[in-house]
Amino acid sequence: FFQKTLNAVRSWFTLFGWSKGQNPISIPYSLRRDVCIVQLTVAQEKTFKRKVDKDKGFYDMLLHLNGQPIPGIAASQSLPSDPVERMFQLHWQHSELLSFLKSKGAYLPHVMPEFLLAPEDYEIWAEVNTGLRVGSMRSSGKLSGRRIFVLESRTFETMSKRAWTDVLLQMYKVFILPRVSSRMVSDPSSLESLQNMPGIKSEPLCSNVYSRYERTILIWLNKNYEKNRKVVWKDSQRGGIPPMRWIVNFDQDFLDGLVLAAQMAAYCPYLIPTHFIKMYTNPRTREQFLHNSLILVKALHAINLDMDIKV
Repeated sequence: FFQKTLNAVRSWFTLFGWSKGQNPISIPYSLRRDVCIVQLTVAQEKTFKRKVDKDKGFYDMLLHLNGQPIPGIAASQSLPSDPVERMFQLHWQHSELLSFLKSKGAYLPHVMPEFLLAPEDYEIWAEVNTGLRVGSMRSSGKLSGRRIFVLESRTFETMSKRAWTDVLLQMYKVFILPRVSSRMVSDPSSLESLQNMPGIKSEPLCSNVYSRYERTILIWLNKNYEKNRKVVWKDSQRGGIPPMRWIVNFDQDFLDGLVLAAQMAAYCPYLIPTHFIKMYTNPRTREQFLHNSLILVKALHAINLDMDIKV
């Protein structure tokens, strides 16, 4: 499950996270590397075979998505040559990043700044905090007064991958989801057929599962599905018109492919006779679910919306 989540996050940020087109990322490797390399001085950068293009660093991506930089952190600045001082600066930057995201509404209580460090910097962090490394200007004092748990290398890599994935997910939550406007979605009760269906409220405190932006998307999904199910499958030979349904989540209610097909048909009606009419409207077997998913993926490819979604 976590690997599938990571793959989806990586695909989205690769395609849409940058100001100047696509930029492939890997989690956590390229993110940790770019945070460090992009800030090296010109003299230091010559020693690296790989150089990060301008506007392709992590903080440039954050600037593009947020519209403004993190106060006090420049997208490009030099790092100290001393490894301990370098670790301290990166740790401080990650602390500022997490604080900034939390101030925007991100939920990251389980992510510590040290989890975002590269392995070699985390090793220095562990040595400083356990007293195994001394001699630096600041290494005599620990980073904080909290209890320290030092992770072994394999466990650290797992934790780092999870931490960076969650940081990106929360960036999407606080920077992208709020762009969804309730003004773009008319009241579903305006559809006569929806008047007898329980409504979905978009007020902030109406759900402890979904944000108001996600609930606005659910309202949009319900409206489009109810409006289009009788249009898309009016001539269906594989089950007829599907029944009315109440769409309340983004996983179980999407499994048969009909909900997503109805959304696509609202904007690309020409896909109805070539693709969606062939779907099973009351799938029962795994083969029928697979059949519907194949049609959806083919429809995405037909409109050049190739997001590497697997059937």
